[in-house]
Parts: sequence; structure tokens; C-alpha cells
Amino acid sequence: QPMLDVVAAAAKDRNLDNIRTVHGAAECLPFAEGEFDFVFSRYSAHHWSDLGLALREVRRVLKPGGVAAFVDVLSPGSPLLDTYLQTVEVLRDTSHVRDYSGAEWMRQLSEAGLHVRNSSRQRLRLEYTSWVERMRTPEVLRAAILKLQQAMGQEVRDYYDIQADGTFSTDVLVVFAER
Repeated sequence: QPMLDVVAAAAKDRNLDNIRTVHGAAECLPFAEGEFDFVFSRYSAHHWSDLGLALREVRRVLKPGGVAAFVDVLSPGSPLLDTYLQTVEVLRDTSHVRDYSGAEWMRQLSEAGLHVRNSSRQRLRLEYTSWVERMRTPEVLRAAILKLQQAMGQEVRDYYDIQADGTFSTDVLVVFAER
């Protein structure tokens, strides 16, 4: 609810009276079938309890020809790199469920009946201090993240470009899919 309150306040400040906020789970969207032309999710899918079910819900609420856009942290797919990523994510924010690989995303989108129009992979630089402060990560878990980063082998440190202050880079998926 606090995130929705921020959106509502920002909309009011900008006189955007066509924006309403609604609280609900991605796996059971509180909207009618075919209600939207466009659905957008930015860095939320890795918190969903069931990606496939949520994507089917996105398809349900989209009008025929409607577009869904997703931006989310992307697992590199390698077991070693994936294990590291999931671990630092859950240490930072215990509501984390899973960062999915590109193959997992494409399969789940297809199974949900969404047709990928285009997708791209990008790198995102995460400055450590602001990254953990945004989630109010407890100090003990912040320390655990830094210890884990230092303990990881060179392959992981190189892939994520882990810096001495904890700053690192990760992959991000940007995908547009159509109903």
C-alpha cells in the first residue's frame, strides 16, 4: 500500500486525474477481462509467487492486440551465477522469489498465450548503498551480502563486476509481448 500511496500522491500533484491505484496480487488481478490496452511491470515479477499464473492474468486483462511490457532482473542461467544472484537478492529483500532466465521468461510468456514482439538484454549498474537503502535492508544482512561478494570466486566477481564497496552490475530483460 505505501507504494500505491506514493503513486496516488504523485498523480494528484501532477493533476493526472485518470490514474487510480488498486491493491491486488499479480496472480489474481482485480480487473475485468480485456480491460487494458497496455500492461507494464517494472522490477516486480521477481516478487510474484507464480510467474506463469501472473502472466496468464496479464493476458486475461489485456484487450486483443494489447501489449504487455516487462522489465526485470534476469538470471544468467548458469547454476553458479544464478545461485549467487538469488542469494544476494533474498538477503537484500526477503520478499524476493526468483529472478528468471531468458529461456524461463520466453517459455512462460508462450505458455500464457502472449506472443513476444521483441526482447533485449541490458546491463544495470547497482550502486550498493542506494540498492540496500531502498529496501531498508537490515545491517546484518548488508554485511552478509558484502561477505558473500568477497567470498565468491573470480568467475562470479568478474561476471557481476563486483566492486570493493559492493557495487555490481546485473542483467536486465526488457520484453514486449502481445495478446
